[in-house]
Amino acid sequence: MTQTYDIRHVTRFDYGGNVRFARCNLRLQPIDWPGQRIADYALTVEPAGRLSPARAEAGLANVTRLVVDTPVRSLTIESRARIHVDRLVPMPDASDPTLADIAALARASRDLSAAGPASYLYPSPLIPLDRGIAEYCAADLDSGRGALEAGIALARRIQRDFTFDATATLVDTPPHEAFAQRKGVCQDFAQIMITGLRAAGLPAAYASGYIRTIPPPGQPRLVGADATHAWVLLWCGPDHGWVGLDPTNGIWMAGDHIVMAVGRDYAEIAPVDGVVLGSQAQNMSVSVDVAPQD
Repeated sequence: MTQTYDIRHVTRFDYGGNVRFARCNLRLQPIDWPGQRIADYALTVEPAGRLSPARAEAGLANVTRLVVDTPVRSLTIESRARIHVDRLVPMPDASDPTLADIAALARASRDLSAAGPASYLYPSPLIPLDRGIAEYCAADLDSGRGALEAGIALARRIQRDFTFDATATLVDTPPHEAFAQRKGVCQDFAQIMITGLRAAGLPAAYASGYIRTIPPPGQPRLVGADATHAWVLLWCGPDHGWVGLDPTNGIWMAGDHIVMAVGRDYAEIAPVDGVVLGSQAQNMSVSVDVAPQD
């Protein structure tokens, strides 16, 4: 069944002094991806700024270039999208390719595009190889095991063994630190799982996007209380393609997940990055609202 979502993503920067110039890359428009379709999209910047399309230097992302060349003390970037999602929950089967099959197919692939498996076999700047993580993940990654079965087993074990703690890590915390303390957030759990999959010779990508949150029974949905989310894509051969696995929740990527961008790690697909020229500190706040439409 198709579910329609209205997404509002607001990023606000407040500066301690005038910013004379800023040049930023915005990756806020969700990509077209199997199981989802973008119906409408709008991007606005206040109080000033020029927007133009830009090419993604890496990963799969819709990139908009923002240039601010008049002095500002604050900047608000608002992204709005309407998206239709119709994505089934994967079902492991005895006929699925094994992890050994997937590793061999990925190494033999001639697709060197940002969507090809070969681009996601090797360590990346934010997700290096780590012996401890590799050994932990190897318990679920026997080479003769079916790819889908093994993938969800590892995602569920990470969900059981790690504690979600928003105070335990920062955006630049390396995977081995989050692994050592068994605490972190969705970015940490995705990076740990990707480390283990790549160590086993498997193509694994970092997915950034949104997940629908459901309030407790009897409680209203809180507008603006959602956040961006991160999970893992495992390439499972030409028939299954990229399959999403969410180690934070121990679930498959399905109808509640919306893919915004895909890359080797967060650095390739950060929602906002760039250069700001100013002499004072800045404060950033983010508000995300994912509203399902009846």
